[in-house]
Amino acid sequence: MLQFQIQSDSDIPASKQLFDQIRFAIASRQYSPGHRLPSTRQLATITGLHRNTISKVYQQLEEAGLVESLAGSGIYVKIPNNEPGNLPGSPLFVQYPDASQLIQKSLDELLMQGLTISQVKELFLAAIDWRLCCSAQVLVTVPTQDLGAGELILQELEKALAIPLKLVPLEDLARVITETKSATVVTSRYFFSQAESIASPHSLRVIPLDIYDYSKELAIIKELPIDSRLGIVSLSPGILNVATILIHSLRGDDLSLILAQASDRHKLQRLVRSAQTIVSDPASYPMVKQAIVAVRDDLIRPPDIICSENYITEKSIHLLKLELGLGDE
Repeated sequence: MLQFQIQSDSDIPASKQLFDQIRFAIASRQYSPGHRLPSTRQLATITGLHRNTISKVYQQLEEAGLVESLAGSGIYVKIPNNEPGNLPGSPLFVQYPDASQLIQKSLDELLMQGLTISQVKELFLAAIDWRLCCSAQVLVTVPTQDLGAGELILQELEKALAIPLKLVPLEDLARVITETKSATVVTSRYFFSQAESIASPHSLRVIPLDIYDYSKELAIIKELPIDSRLGIVSLSPGILNVATILIHSLRGDDLSLILAQASDRHKLQRLVRSAQTIVSDPASYPMVKQAIVAVRDDLIRPPDIICSENYITEKSIHLLKLELGLGDE
C-alpha cells in the first residue's frame, strides 16, 4: 500500500494534497486500472485525515473519471474502454460477449509471442482492420495550458515510433477530428477522460499513456540536507505543479524549491545561479547545461544535475507500438 504523506501545517489543503497524490499514483500506474483503492478507514489511519474528507476526495476522483465506486465492494481505478489491448465497440462484440473475450485474449497472446500485426490480421481481419484504419494518423492531445507536456510526449513518441505525429490542444480536438477520417488519439492518463469524451462519439480510439513515477528522483530528494536549494526544470508547467505537490508532501518546507520552464531563459538562468541540485526532464536537460555555461563566471560551484527518465514509460510505449502495428518484426 502506498504511504501517502500529508503536511498538516501546509497552506495547501490536506484534501488537495491527497487528491493530487492519488491522481499521480493512477497516472504513473502505481495504481493500475482495476486496482482497489484503500478503504476510507485504512486511508484515515495512514494519513490522519477524517474519513469524511477522504470520502470527498474519492468523490472528486470519481467526478474526474479516474475511479469508480462499486456498491458493497469499494473504490476501483477505472478501466478505460479503449485501454491498449481492448477491442473496438462493434455491435457484434456486444452481441457475442464470449466471442469478444476469446478474440481479445488470443490477440494479446499472439502479439506477446512476437507476431506482427500483418500476421495477426489474417486471423482476426475485422478487429485488425479497425486498428489499422485508426492508426493512419496519430494525434497527441493535452490541454492548451500544458502544451509543454504534449511536447514531451510528442518528442518521446516520435523518437520511439519513428512516425509523424500531430500535437493538438484538447480544446481543438473536436474540430480536428471532424476534419480527420481516421486517427488514434493518445494522451497521458491525466487527460484520458476528457479526450475520450470528445473522440468516442466519432468512433476514434483514445489510448492512455502511463507516465514515469519519478521514484529514483524522489528517493534522491528525500535524502537532500535540510535547507537545500532544489531546482526543478521542465517544458511542462503541469509537471512543475505536480513536482511541487509531491516534493512538498515528502519534505514540507525543509527545502527551498525553485521552478522554471525551460523556455523561460531568464528564469532558468536565475535558477542555475541559485540551485545546489537541479532535476530536469530529458528535453530540458540541454537547455539547463547551456544556462550553466552562460552564467558559469557567477558560479562558485556548479549545481548537481539529475536528468530524469522519459516522461512516458517504456512499457506504455511498447504497448502503443503493438496497437499501431509497429512491433518488432
